[in-house]
Amino acid sequence: ASSMGHTAQAAPCWAEPQNSHPQTLTEDLKDESGAVVVQTAPGKVVTHRGGTITLPCRYHYDVSAHDLDEIRLKWTKVVDPMSFVDVFVAMGKEHRAFGSYRGRTALQEDGAGDASLVIRNVTLQDYGRYECEVTNELEDDTGMVKLDLEGVIFPYHPRLGRYTLNFHEAQEACLEQDGILASYDQLHTAWLEGMDWCNAGWLEDGSVQYPISRPRDECGRKDTPVGVRNYGYRHKDDEQYDAFCFTSNLNGRVYFLKTYRKLSYPEALQACKKNGAQVAKVGQLYAAWKIQLLDKCEAGWVEDGSIRYPIVNPRSRCGGREPGVRNLGFPDKKYKLFGVYCYKKAGEGFNSLALSYKRTS
Repeated sequence: ASSMGHTAQAAPCWAEPQNSHPQTLTEDLKDESGAVVVQTAPGKVVTHRGGTITLPCRYHYDVSAHDLDEIRLKWTKVVDPMSFVDVFVAMGKEHRAFGSYRGRTALQEDGAGDASLVIRNVTLQDYGRYECEVTNELEDDTGMVKLDLEGVIFPYHPRLGRYTLNFHEAQEACLEQDGILASYDQLHTAWLEGMDWCNAGWLEDGSVQYPISRPRDECGRKDTPVGVRNYGYRHKDDEQYDAFCFTSNLNGRVYFLKTYRKLSYPEALQACKKNGAQVAKVGQLYAAWKIQLLDKCEAGWVEDGSIRYPIVNPRSRCGGREPGVRNLGFPDKKYKLFGVYCYKKAGEGFNSLALSYKRTS
């Protein structure tokens, strides 16, 4: 496998996410039988971590046959084909949100028949498919909305080496590095953008896959087609692979800390702390590269003890012809000396970073 990070093209600065509006819904909501009819947006709605999004859903029913207070609106998240998580329920003036959605969700209530759900401060875990169900005493109907996030995929393995993570350990590894296990759709999108990675990794559905843009003998034969190659669903406890993690935009900034000399890992931890920051996690460095266009030809410690650096504009002395986050592996933490990448949350004194953060080397 290449150790030079993946080759997805660096994204332009974020455009403001385009929220789907109720007027994009199918117009024909009339039903002669008087039954409840639900319509949701075709396609998907897109936001980023920390954003606010509306999941569009409208319903029609025979007003003369039903009292508005008899209508129950229920939103659930589809975890897998047989598993659902309650998100939000409303009946009349009674509204209730569940679990991590408490305090972040409300109905849009834009006129009669609007069951659209507003989610604020969107998290990585909010990604996925949602079902809007409208029920009266006798009838019910449902519609589906897909919530997508803008972000970046990063392949990951820990210090132990490649193919050392079962499914549950892969989930934990992504969380520790500011990500979640990626979905197939997210990996496929990254492949369309040019991602090429030899090592197979877990995805959130329990499958093991890897994206190939440049077929070669060391990656499953040169004469095989490009695409996302699929090992199928593997045993979650017994089999070990790498992980494909997904992260979205940062509530803060990653920067290369200017220091008088190179640092060991313990010194790097202290240096970021002294600067009012933390050592950046792998996912934070990838997000800074992809979204904030961080470009630095300087090898530095990141939180998991690996040495990496982000390249937006490739040049020969900076490790190759493709943009990406270069990975130099896991050196001895005590005796090997490098720079360090720090992460500082938004609103925590960015002015102090003016001297230490530059976009190009």
